[in-house]
Order: sequence, then C-alpha cells, then structure tokens
Amino acid sequence: MYAILKFAVALTLGAVAIGPACAYEQSSAKYAAKVPAYITTPNTVQTRIGTLKFFDGLPDAPTVQKVYDNLDFTRGVETFLSGIPAASAYAFCEGLSQAGIKRNGGISITENLLDARTLMLTPNSTTVYVFLCMDLKDSPVVVDIPPGVLGPVNDAFSRYVTDVGLVGPDKGKGGKYLFVPPGYTGELPSQGYFVVRPRTYGNFIFFRAFVKNGDIAAAAQGVKAKARVYPLSEASSPPSATIVNTSGMQINTVHANTFEFYNELDAVIQHEPADAFDPELVGLFASIGIKKGEPFAPDARMKDILTGAVAVGNATARAIVFAPRDKRVMFYPDRQWGTPFIGGAYDFMNNGERMLDARALFHYYAAGITPAMAYSKPGTGSAYAYATRDSKGRYLDGGKTYKITLPAPIPAAQFWSFMVYDGQTRSMLETDQKTSGLDSNQKGIIKNADGSVTVWFAPKAPAGHENNWVQTMPGKGWNSLLRLYAPLEPWFDKTWKPGDFELVE
Repeated sequence: MYAILKFAVALTLGAVAIGPACAYEQSSAKYAAKVPAYITTPNTVQTRIGTLKFFDGLPDAPTVQKVYDNLDFTRGVETFLSGIPAASAYAFCEGLSQAGIKRNGGISITENLLDARTLMLTPNSTTVYVFLCMDLKDSPVVVDIPPGVLGPVNDAFSRYVTDVGLVGPDKGKGGKYLFVPPGYTGELPSQGYFVVRPRTYGNFIFFRAFVKNGDIAAAAQGVKAKARVYPLSEASSPPSATIVNTSGMQINTVHANTFEFYNELDAVIQHEPADAFDPELVGLFASIGIKKGEPFAPDARMKDILTGAVAVGNATARAIVFAPRDKRVMFYPDRQWGTPFIGGAYDFMNNGERMLDARALFHYYAAGITPAMAYSKPGTGSAYAYATRDSKGRYLDGGKTYKITLPAPIPAAQFWSFMVYDGQTRSMLETDQKTSGLDSNQKGIIKNADGSVTVWFAPKAPAGHENNWVQTMPGKGWNSLLRLYAPLEPWFDKTWKPGDFELVE
C-alpha cells in the first residue's frame, strides 16, 4: 500500500513523466467526449514566468512553485495599487500624530503657510490649512467647525464622507459635527449637531481658511478661536483644543514605497471593522497575509516576493501618474495637461466600472478628495490640471528654463495658482523659494500687453521676470499643478487652454 501511495504522490507532482507529450489526443474509450483543444493544457507551455510542465493537465512540482510565486507577486503588486488610499490616510494621520497632533484632540494649522519642510502630497502654499484626525473606535467624536472655511472629511480608505464649511451642511456658518462610529447603537443628541456616520473608525479632515485682504493672521485666528475636537462624552464641558502651528515643521505624511507599505496597510486592517472595506479588497489583502485578527508575519520567501512586488507596484503607480496610457487623462489633444479626476468622478466610477488606474493615479499623487474638487459648476469650487512634461513631451528638468503663458482672460473668478512638486515625494519642491509656486494674489505679478500672464520656471530668475518666476533645482525632476478657484465657463467648455511648458534654449 505504501508503494502505491508513493507512486500516486510522485505522479501528481510530476515526478513520473509518462503519457502524451504533445497536444491532447482524442480518447478511444467507448464513452468518449468530443474534447475541444482550447479547454486542454499542453504538457509544455512557454510563458513569461518560464517553462510550465504538466502530465495530462497536472502541474509538476517546479511549475507549482513558479505559479504560486507569481500569484503571490501579482497579488502583492495589486495590493500596493489598491491599498494606496488606505496607506495614504494612515500615513497622513500618523505623521500628524508624531508631530503632536493626536487623534480626537489635536488640530494642525499652518499659520505661516506650508513650505517644503513638510512632506505632504500636493498641498498649496498660499492657503491656511487646518488638519485633524479622528478615531471613533471608543465613542462618537464632536468637531467644532469655524465659519467661513472649506474642506472635506475622508475615511480610513480616503473615501469621501462629507464636506464641512461652505459646501457642507453648515453652509459656511460653522457648527458642531457629530461623527458616529459604524455599528454604534448608543443614545445620541436629538439636536444641535450635524450627524455624520462614516464607514470606518479612522477619519481625517482638512479644510482651508480663506485669507482676506492678505491678512493671514486673521484667517488663522478665526480658526483658533472656534475649532475643537473632543469625544461626545465631554460635550457638556468641551476641553480646550490642542492647536499646533505646523508651518515649517519637518513632518512626513506620505506613505511608504518599500515593504513598510504593507505594515501601514496591516495597521489599517487590524484597527477597522471587518466589513469596512469591499470584500474583494479584503480578500486581496488577506491573500498575501494581511488579515484581520491575525499577525502579518510573512516568512523569508514571502517577504522577498513582497519586497519585489512593492517595487513593481511603486513603479506602476509612477507610470500611471507620470506616463499615463489612458487617453482620458489628457484634457486636450494638443496639450500636456492632465486631470487627476478622469470623467469628473470623485469615486472613480464609470457606468458600473471602478476605474482602478484612475484611483491609483489620484491617491498616489494627492491626498483628500471631495466631489467639489472633481466636479463643480461655473463660478464655484475649484479646477485642477497637472503637467509633468514640456511641450515636446519631455519630462520637466529642474536644471533648465521654461516659460508658460496663461491666455487672457484667465477663467478664475477668485484666483489661480501654480505649484511645483518634487517627482520623488509629490510634495513641495525643496528650493530657496518658500512658496514653491506663484498665484494671482501675489503682488507685483506682471501681465503681458494683451492681459495674459507668462510664468517662468528655472533655477535662477530670468532677468526682468523676477516677479513671475518659480524656482526649480538642477538635478531634480518636477511637475506642476495648475489650480483655478471658482473656474468659469471657458474652462468647462475648453474654449480656454493654458499654454504648455516651453523649453527656453
């Protein structure tokens, strides 16, 4: 009996190489099917992962190893691409926490605006930002929103939850928002709050306080006087807010692009409810060992595979952002400007399809999402376009000089801005120029005779163009984001087009 079992195991693993060696042969059995060749497997198949061998459809031992290595690798790559929104949200709140802005109690404010010392995905340097994070696992949380602000709330998978401020339920008047944990069954106040029920415990808010007449201090003070975050249990006597001025602080809020990425994702899965995310995603993450209630402890083989997978996943995300193959990314057929919102869909849905590359593009490049970013009516919200290449399709080079012209009239009811970002970090480019950009509110910007504006990008200011200059750095790649606040109809119907970055020889 032992000999028979041993023979059977050897046959299954392909140790015994007998039987047909070529294409499937029709059986001469009495009860024979008419088997089409396309449902069969040859004994030898050449593939990109090597030669695969079978005995009558049974994979041999080396083939089994190859396909499982490949399966773990491809799922590791896909986990990176699909897990970016969760890792990004986690890294954002962890970075703030390590800077002293704790969840449920701390508030970050950029009183002196942002600069390149803070690593953050594509921020604006001319806005007073306010950031805070919540953890609803123990109880509902109250956030007091000051009047006259604008921004979204996102959950632990960077999904849109609600807006606060001008396009939120408070309509810019400010008010108390009550965030209720998923599955919460306790009593809640019957009035006095805008009640919000996110799908996850972890949530983050960022909003901007509008600067009027250049008075940044007044904008910041308006936030500091009103903004608070605290558990509902302390609502009768709210504690004072811990507000930290994070301008100029060296903080990292960007997720990892190494094996550490999987640890960031695992932290999210362990903390959140089991049903907080799509089951297909949860199953994908579990397939590589990131499974709720179990330690993520890959063995040496799996860690080696995932280390390679995250490298390929990172390269893939960078290709999707900086060299997109989806033609829908490009705004115009004759320009290098692209949209981070394909089809104007903040949820990356298109006729029942989740646009996976579009989701990866946005969340690898930026943080924080709201319908007000992706879709707005003329005269409201904001519009975004990004460029990574010059007019000839070449990557932008920090050691060279470029100019770009915005034709008149520029369709922005409020203001427009250019920002320059580092190709590595997608954060503000490190230069000697604090703003890493330029906007139309800055004093001294010179217009051309026809009302258009030409902006110069170079390591040193071209003579005579100092007021319209954004600094770049030799040896660094960079990309730019054009923002139009309260964009007008010519933006939407595309009768207005920004120029491309022209290399100045």
